[in-house]
Amino acid sequence: MTDNGDRTIGRRTMISGAAATALAAAGYQAAPAYAGQPHGGGPGQRTVRLSVLGTTDLHGNVFNWDYFKNAEYDDSAHNDIGLAKISTLVTAVRTQIAAERRAPAPLLLDAGDTIQGTPLAYYYAKIEPITGGHIHPMAAAMNAIGYDAAALGNHEFNYGLDILRKFQAQLTFPLLGANAQDWTTGLPVFPPYVLKRVHVPGAGRPITVGILGLTNPGIAIWDKATVDNKVKFGGIVEQAKYWVPRVRKAGADIVIVSAHSGIDLSSSYGDALPVPENASGPMAEQVPGIDAVLVGHAHQEVAERFVTNQQTGEQVLLVEPLKWGMRLAQIDLDLQLQRGRWKVVAKHSQVLNANSVEADPKVVQLLQQDHDTVVGYVNSKIGTCTTAMSAATAPWEDTAAIDFVNFVQADAVAKAIAGTPEAALPVLAIAAPFNRAAAIPAGDVSVRDVAGLYVFDNTLLAVKLTGAQVKEYLEFSAQYYKQVTGTGPFTPDQVTNAPTPTAPNGTPDYNYDILGGLTKPLVYRIDLAKPVGSRITGLSYDGAAVAPDQEFVVAVNNYRQSGGGNFPHISKAPVLYNRQVEIRQLMIDYVTATGEVDPTAFATTDWSLVSNGTPIVVKA
Repeated sequence: MTDNGDRTIGRRTMISGAAATALAAAGYQAAPAYAGQPHGGGPGQRTVRLSVLGTTDLHGNVFNWDYFKNAEYDDSAHNDIGLAKISTLVTAVRTQIAAERRAPAPLLLDAGDTIQGTPLAYYYAKIEPITGGHIHPMAAAMNAIGYDAAALGNHEFNYGLDILRKFQAQLTFPLLGANAQDWTTGLPVFPPYVLKRVHVPGAGRPITVGILGLTNPGIAIWDKATVDNKVKFGGIVEQAKYWVPRVRKAGADIVIVSAHSGIDLSSSYGDALPVPENASGPMAEQVPGIDAVLVGHAHQEVAERFVTNQQTGEQVLLVEPLKWGMRLAQIDLDLQLQRGRWKVVAKHSQVLNANSVEADPKVVQLLQQDHDTVVGYVNSKIGTCTTAMSAATAPWEDTAAIDFVNFVQADAVAKAIAGTPEAALPVLAIAAPFNRAAAIPAGDVSVRDVAGLYVFDNTLLAVKLTGAQVKEYLEFSAQYYKQVTGTGPFTPDQVTNAPTPTAPNGTPDYNYDILGGLTKPLVYRIDLAKPVGSRITGLSYDGAAVAPDQEFVVAVNNYRQSGGGNFPHISKAPVLYNRQVEIRQLMIDYVTATGEVDPTAFATTDWSLVSNGTPIVVKA
């Protein structure tokens, strides 16, 4: 794929008033005339700049709020999130463009994954479903901001077709999905594209913008239970080849694709489907007639990337504005009226940082009650715990806290594969000690208490591994420990977080994996007197030594299965289950359904640290 790299070009400009202040703080740069990659155009002709704004992977974020921490959102980069802040940026751009008077009003698009990802989204899908009449917070916010179109994301299907159709009906703009097709007829079950006619002050002809929406083919795997025998999903490239000429024939001067598919070719599901998961780059390269692509799904920040179309030689612009409303994309297209049609003569894009502005008070006021309701929910009691559980010592000893995570994962997988040929295989699960500060208290347990054990937004998969592969996986995990002599006592930093060539500052806790069995124990020892690669001893399942050719179903998170941490075998193992259900939510659902967490039901001591076979003592 021809690629000229990611870059942002242009010079900072001065505009007046609050809009200038907001945009300057957000990193706004005004593109010069004939910005970006030139495409020709006659000298002396009037050049009109059309801006197209975009978001993606909002994942249920309206407010700059972390519901699991019960505090404002913050991360190591000090990003802010949510549509309330995006609204402020959109208003600032619109104000700046309106001040130019002769420029057309900008369009606003989204590239999918809108109604899943936060307790705010979960609450109005599961606790007080929008099918009962309540307008979805994301619909209310996006309507108020004034979106022109959005593409379907794969997570739109997580709560079933009834919720999705209700959300679609609540929107005042089209929800597009050209490759979401009827199972029998192959016809689109959502609008494939929309034409937007944009008035140009002082020009006799409006600009007709064709917006094509494409979603991720992986939905066929991830939400099989929802879409099987109902909706099928064609390939990104294949469906773009079909639809882009039709959008042009319908009268589009320019074509923007809103694609819920990452730029660089890859598939987390391997060859389980005949079409790839991430294909926006190949689409731009192979399908003529596309001017720009608003990219989603990969959760990446790409301010500007140009790909050369193989047939036409034209430069196609791609931009991806990170996730959760952290960034607002701005595509600037310079157009000239040539032979009665508007033609793109140059293009440019950038991303604006939402952490530079305050939340729009109109959006805050609109959804404050919904937000308060959900804050009350996450702080509410969902069950009790018979004995306090802590993850404080999880990196060096078997704890009930990690056993709980593994139990919930394995239990969900075992239920999901019931009735399949693999249902008779033993089920294992993998978890890492993400958060040493996590604890579930004895007594009342809230949603937030449970969520603290699992601080990442990982989803659950299951793969098939052999006994030999399980042992190699454990050996790789055991490089987390430093080699020691004797049995201690040692402090934690004397044995954990060992430096490696790929982690010279020390292996992080999240790259140390603990394995456990569901119905029978998986037992092993980690001998820290031994060198890396030969530390796992006494590996057994249900009291018998694990045979190299023995087969296991293994529950694992999507980060690890996709290659995160570079653990052996896991990314290439056959995938048996992948519905993209969040592990954190599975834990919450378990406590809600059972009403009680009783460690005696799942906690056992199955692994330990030894030195030449003798137990090691670690004291914090």
